[in-house]
Amino acid sequence: MSDLFEGLKQKISGRNVKIVFPEGLDERILKAAGRLATERLLTPILVGNIEAVQAKASELGVNLDNAEIYDPQSYAGMDELVAAFVDRRKGKATEEDARKILLDENYFGTMLVYLKKAEGLVSGAAHSTADTVRPALQIIKTKQGVTKTSGVFIMVRDDEKYVFADCAINIAPDSNDLAEIAIESAKTAQMFDVDPRVAMLSFSTKGSAKSEETEKVSAAVAEAQRRAPELVLDGEFQFDAAFVPSVAKSKAPGSPIQGDANVFIFPSLEAGNIGYKIAQRLGKFEAVGPILQGLNQPVNDLSRGCNEEDVYKLALITAGQTL
Repeated sequence: MSDLFEGLKQKISGRNVKIVFPEGLDERILKAAGRLATERLLTPILVGNIEAVQAKASELGVNLDNAEIYDPQSYAGMDELVAAFVDRRKGKATEEDARKILLDENYFGTMLVYLKKAEGLVSGAAHSTADTVRPALQIIKTKQGVTKTSGVFIMVRDDEKYVFADCAINIAPDSNDLAEIAIESAKTAQMFDVDPRVAMLSFSTKGSAKSEETEKVSAAVAEAQRRAPELVLDGEFQFDAAFVPSVAKSKAPGSPIQGDANVFIFPSLEAGNIGYKIAQRLGKFEAVGPILQGLNQPVNDLSRGCNEEDVYKLALITAGQTL
């Protein structure tokens, strides 16, 4: 695990990446931001009442000398944010609406990212996933060619690293969604120095069973191969056919994936969520994430049960996504 983040630190060091933390008064956020600022890995932008944030930091013994604090109530550039928000929402918000909405720390922080006053955002320690993701979808939006954001976990155990997706966002992705998720997950894998070999998972291997569910995955494989022919990607696979060489030789002898897949695309959120938790709890893998992908600029969602270390690591990941 330490190697995973040491590599990220080396990549982002000296690039002066700015990451917004809308929950500036949260103790976990403050402690992690203080570490990141002191180590000069990135510049934290904490959102909240400036005096209150400084007082809380002092109480906790946190040094914020290399951090910035913005208060939506007194932010000098609010007129610019309001105008940009009204334009971005294209008639769905008046100027009066925008001034009220942008007092919300997540919307305020997301606008800072949209206007490139920061490179990414980490929230969710005290907010729901919807509170974090909704502003990102409305303002930052998904990349060209990507219709939906998705959530991946990096599964780490000793020297082993795997990518599992989608384990966080899309309940019932269709074949086009799965193709997008596969391509974006391969890009995420590369960020962690994983040379992606992508397996599209099902309860069937290469047509061993026929159903609407298996045909959806098979269609996703064809679409992903069409969009990204350079990727090593195949399916549909049962997990053992994607992971065990002897099973691959028997069930999929002509596949470029011969039990050596390292990016696993699950056919539904139900399967993905169950799969990563089994690997985490029975396989003793550490699950890093969820990491949101497919957005024009990175926004990531913490668990409300997170600790300081979780915040620190997700901030590093978010900074890595900006490169």
